[in-house]
Amino acid sequence: MPKRGKKYRSVVEGLDLNKMYELGEGVDIVLKSKFSKFDESVDIAVKLGVDPRHADQMVRSSVLLPHGTGKQVRVLVFAKGEKEAEARQAGADYAGSDEIIEKIKGGWFDFDKTVATPDMMGEVGKIGRVLGPRNLMPNAKLGTVTFDVGRVVQEIKKGKVDFRVDKAGIVHAVVGKVSFSPEMLIDNISAFIDKIYQLKPPTSKGIYMRGISISSTMGPGVKIDPLRVRSLITQA
Repeated sequence: MPKRGKKYRSVVEGLDLNKMYELGEGVDIVLKSKFSKFDESVDIAVKLGVDPRHADQMVRSSVLLPHGTGKQVRVLVFAKGEKEAEARQAGADYAGSDEIIEKIKGGWFDFDKTVATPDMMGEVGKIGRVLGPRNLMPNAKLGTVTFDVGRVVQEIKKGKVDFRVDKAGIVHAVVGKVSFSPEMLIDNISAFIDKIYQLKPPTSKGIYMRGISISSTMGPGVKIDPLRVRSLITQA
């Protein structure tokens, strides 16, 4: 176990890290636990009752958070002609085709998300070996391979979050910043959890959502009661 600093220890003192909190209470604890000078991200980890080794239990998708993530996302669009112009008009930071691909081959990666029109995927596939490991490859399942580039760019800029379950059956995502109000974080977390529930694989047996934890970048993880969150979403 890494040795924790004095500020971290003072934050967790008196906090029951094994207790499962109601969502609003958990969010308040996370916000009160911040101690860094920078605007920390608020992260969520959801433990699912799935076996990611089976394709029919892979949970992967995206969700548009009501209040965004608080991050400035640099979007690159692989497109030509009118679609390139559409992407730029929608707010894409970079757009182009062959010249962009050549820059990436040369080691340029000053972007966070990519979108591609279907006709560009043959060329984009040639740099898949460098984009894939960085999670920068456009993906049809996530809606980032499309001719509707303007809409997708706007959604990403507004706070669309991609996610997938990892080998341990856990989904990780950023759901905001500590500078957000409690209400904004509750809205974002509720939207994220609701999307996860919608994606429950038919072959998943037993308890689907087994655990939820939220934390700031530097703060402790706070456990949230999945049943109470589900009840809150259902009543909304």
